[in-house]
Amino acid sequence: MRADQNSLWPTLFVTCALASFSVAISFHWWSRKSRPNSNGYAEKFQELEAALKAAVEKCSAERQGRIRAQRALRDALNQPHFGEAESKLLKAYPMAQIGVVKSCFSTRNGTPRQPLLVPLAKASLIFDLTRVPQASLEGLEGYSHCWIIYVFHLNTNLDKLWKKPSQSKLKAKVRVPRVKGEKIGVFATRSPHRPCPIGLTVAKVEAVHGQTVLLSGVDLVDGTPILDIKPYLPYCDSIPGATVPDWVKMDDILAVASVSFSEDFSSSLVDCWATVEKKSLYFSPDEFRSLIKQVLSWDIRSVAQRGHPHNALLKTDDCSREDDNTIVRNNDREDLESGHEPQSHSFHDVIYHLALEGLDVSYRIDSIGNVLVEKVCLGSSMQNGDKNIS
Repeated sequence: MRADQNSLWPTLFVTCALASFSVAISFHWWSRKSRPNSNGYAEKFQELEAALKAAVEKCSAERQGRIRAQRALRDALNQPHFGEAESKLLKAYPMAQIGVVKSCFSTRNGTPRQPLLVPLAKASLIFDLTRVPQASLEGLEGYSHCWIIYVFHLNTNLDKLWKKPSQSKLKAKVRVPRVKGEKIGVFATRSPHRPCPIGLTVAKVEAVHGQTVLLSGVDLVDGTPILDIKPYLPYCDSIPGATVPDWVKMDDILAVASVSFSEDFSSSLVDCWATVEKKSLYFSPDEFRSLIKQVLSWDIRSVAQRGHPHNALLKTDDCSREDDNTIVRNNDREDLESGHEPQSHSFHDVIYHLALEGLDVSYRIDSIGNVLVEKVCLGSSMQNGDKNIS
């Protein structure tokens, strides 16, 4: 039995060797058949290397061309043969709005004087896709806040900016509400009336949807043109130890004592809400009521209105008036038309108006700063059948 086993070993060895050789031959044949042509790969690599080299050279040439053009432009601006008109044209910069703001503030009146004072103040920043690709907004949702550069498009003195500096009569000083109308240099303030009507504000980024950025804490009026936005960076935008003049800290002079609502306010808001709710930035009448309270927690009247609230000639209809803010009594109107001074009365007799999302909010404020919100009704655009929030 042992001898038979020994005789099998040579046979098994030869069989295994033949099998291994057969497998090796088969694998070699298969690998040669399935392997791509190495010469084809080499040619493809050479083509790609040549294309990459050409692209790099083209980019370098374009960069050098831009540098030469910029240098030539600077040299041309310094040449004496250019007239004033040509020089101004060459020094102009191509700027155009890239988007527009859809804000809860229908008019300038009531728009906060500074950002983040009214956390519930909402707006949508809608970008123009013909100028700004949607991909430009990718990543913005990762920031909590953003800077917004915009245009004060509702300034009443914009026509002065088109005149020669010697004829524009732009004011070097402006009246500041915090110091009861005292005049301060325009560049030491946030006044919208500036040599270049450009504004800078910060807002909270709530969400980014396509071409629209949803914001809160805004101080922007509806329709504001946007020039640029940049992310807020706490590590460099918030400066430890920064100081401001004492008058900037006097916020208490603009704060009111209290804000309350009349018994008829809720019913008037419900009546109006059905018209605006589909396009409103707010989810419910209660949230809109909270917005009103936050806005009116600061005295939004001008310095002149706070000092002389009855010096205005206005209509006394429920929601029609000759400006954005005030209504006076009939007997005061008659006194003004006849040339007599109005009779003295308390601040509580004057009705002020605030326009939010196309709705007209009427309120009173007494001499010690207590605000009573009376009612809300449809604004003039709504009454005329315009269902768009303006």
